Amino acid sequence: MPHGYTGNILHANLTTGALSVEHPPESFYRQYLGGSAMGVYYVLKQLPRGAGAFAPENVFTVMLSPTTGAAISGQSRATVNARSPLVDGIGDSQMGGFFPAELKFAGFDGVVVTGQAARPVYLWLHDGEYALRDAAHLWGHTTAEVEALLKAELGDDKIEIAQCGPAGEKLTRLASVINMANRAAGRTGLGAVMGSKRLKAIVARGSSKRLSLADPKRLNALAKLGPATLDSNPDMVSLREHGTAGVLSYQNATGTLPAFNYNAGQFAEAEAISGEVMTETILRERDTCYACTVRCKRVVETEWQGRPVERRHGGPEYETLSTFGSYCGVDDLHAVAYVNKLCNEYGLDTIGTGATVAWAMECFTKGLLTEAEVGLPARFGDVAAMVRLTEMIAHREGFGHILAEGSRLAADRLERGHDHLITVKGAEAPAHMPQAKRSLGLIYAVNPFGADHQSSEHDPMIEDGAADLYLNRLKLIGVGHTLAPRSLDADKVAFALKTQHFYSFLDSADLCQFVYGPAWTLYGPEETVKLIKAVTGWEDFTLEELMQVGERRLNLLRAFNAREGLTRADDKLPKKFFKALQGEGPTAKVALSADELRAAQDLYYALSGWDAETGNPTPETLARLGIEWAA
Repeated sequence: MPHGYTGNILHANLTTGALSVEHPPESFYRQYLGGSAMGVYYVLKQLPRGAGAFAPENVFTVMLSPTTGAAISGQSRATVNARSPLVDGIGDSQMGGFFPAELKFAGFDGVVVTGQAARPVYLWLHDGEYALRDAAHLWGHTTAEVEALLKAELGDDKIEIAQCGPAGEKLTRLASVINMANRAAGRTGLGAVMGSKRLKAIVARGSSKRLSLADPKRLNALAKLGPATLDSNPDMVSLREHGTAGVLSYQNATGTLPAFNYNAGQFAEAEAISGEVMTETILRERDTCYACTVRCKRVVETEWQGRPVERRHGGPEYETLSTFGSYCGVDDLHAVAYVNKLCNEYGLDTIGTGATVAWAMECFTKGLLTEAEVGLPARFGDVAAMVRLTEMIAHREGFGHILAEGSRLAADRLERGHDHLITVKGAEAPAHMPQAKRSLGLIYAVNPFGADHQSSEHDPMIEDGAADLYLNRLKLIGVGHTLAPRSLDADKVAFALKTQHFYSFLDSADLCQFVYGPAWTLYGPEETVKLIKAVTGWEDFTLEELMQVGERRLNLLRAFNAREGLTRADDKLPKKFFKALQGEGPTAKVALSADELRAAQDLYYALSGWDAETGNPTPETLARLGIEWAA
C-alpha cells in the first residue's frame, strides 16, 4: 500500500444495513488517485443505467486522496459524487474544512453509500471502526443544531460531521452537503441525494493525527516554502486579507460582475457588498481548513432586521455576495450575510439559490410572474424579497416549493421564463462572465456537470498583462505565451483544455484550487508533483502523469453522461449569454458569438479525442487512458 492512503474504503448498503470495507490494490490508487476520479469509478461501476437521482440504487460517494491529512496547506478537501438531481447526468462537488482530514484520521480513504434506509441514520466512523446509528432525533434540525446534538451524544467536541440539512431532507434540488455548519459541497444538489437515502450525516473521528508519509522531510520543506512566498503573490495576499470576496471590486471594475441576473457586467452599488467593506465592518475572524496557512475563510458577525448572524455560520464568499447581491440588485451586506447563514443552516448551495432568486426577480420584473403567484412583490433591488424568497426555498414553502427545484425546472413547471435562465445542463452559472472570459464560456458548455468556474483557469491568467509567474507556470503544461483579451482561437482552446486537465487532477487529488494550480496560486505544477512524490513515494510520478490523471477523470465524468444519453446537443449555453450586456462600462454591449463558440467546441472535441458529432469519448481515447471498461 502506498504512503498517504489507509487502504480502506467503506461500503454501506442502507437498505440492508450491511457495512463492509474494501482494500483496493496499489494499482487502483495509482490509476484513479482519489477524489472525483475514484468517486465516479464507483458510480459508473455500481449505478444501473437509467436509475434516477432519488432512486435507492443511486451511488453516493465521499472520497479523499493520498495528500488528505498531510501537514501542508490546501489538502483537507473531499469530493462528493452521485447522479445529480439538479443537473443532467453526473453530480460532482468539493468541500474543505476539517472533516476531510478527520475522515482520513478515522481510517478511511472514502465511503460508498447505496440503498435507502427505512428511517434516518448516520454513519459513525472512528479509528478504523464503523457503525450505522439511528438519526431520527436529528431529522429536521439545522446543521448547527446537529453539530451540537452529535457532539453531546458522542461525548466528543472534536468529531467532524458532513451532513445534509433540512433542505436535503426535503429533496430540494439545490441542497448541498455541509460540514462545520459553514463549509459546503455546494454544487449539483448532492445534499438531496443524502436526504433521499435518509442518510443524515457521516461522522468521523480519529484519535491519531499521524499520516503515513514517504518523505516527511521533503513534505516539511514544501510546507514551509508556500508561506514564505505568500507575501510576494498579490492574489494570495488578497485571498488572505479579504477571502474570495476580495475579487468583487476587481470584477466590477472590469465589467465582469454579473448584475441583474446576468443582464449587465457592472453593479453601481458594488462597493457596499465588497470584500474590503466586509473586512472593515462585519469581519471578526479569518478561519482556515486543517493545516492551511492561507486562512481565506470569512467569519462575520452582524444582524439583519434583528435576525442574528453568528460566527458559527462563517461568512459570505464572492459567489454568495454576487448571486444574492449583484445578481438580485441588492446592496445590503448584512442581508447577504443573513441569507448566507440561512443557506449554511438549511444546507443550500448559495450559487444555485441566489441565482434562482435572481431569475424569479427578473421574471417578476418582466411581468412573467405575479404577486399572487409568488406571494409577494419580487423586483430587483428588493432586499426583503430576496431574503423572503430564500427562506421560502429553505422551507419549501409556498412559491419556494417551485423554486426549490432550481430555476430550470421551475421554468419548465411554470412553462415560462426560459429566456431568462442562466443554466447549463441545469446548473446555475457562477459569477464569472463567459461573455468576457471566452474560454470560460467554452468550459461552461462542455463541462460534464454544467457551468462551473473551478474547472479550468480563467482567461486573464494568459491574456495580455498576465504576470510572468503565471506565464512561466503555464509553459510547463504547454501554454505559455500571452493571448489577446476576449479571444477564443485555437491557442485559447488549448489553454482551456490543458488547464481543465490540471484542475481535473486537483479534484482527484482533493487539493484546494486556491493553493495549488497551473498559474496564480501558492504552489505551481512543479511543487504539486513534488507533493505527490513526498507523500506517496511514487518517485516516477511526473507532470505528464498528473495531467493524465486529470484527463482520465474528465473522461470518466463524460462517459457517465454518455451512458445516460447526453450528447453534444447538451453542451449548450443559455440564450442570455448571446445577448449584448446592458449598461455602461468595459463589457457594455458585449456578447458571446454562437459561431465562435461552435468552432471552439469542434476544436475542443478534436483535441480531447471525442467524437465530433456526439461530443463523447471515443473507445480509442478511453483505451488510451486505461478505462476502456467505461464505454
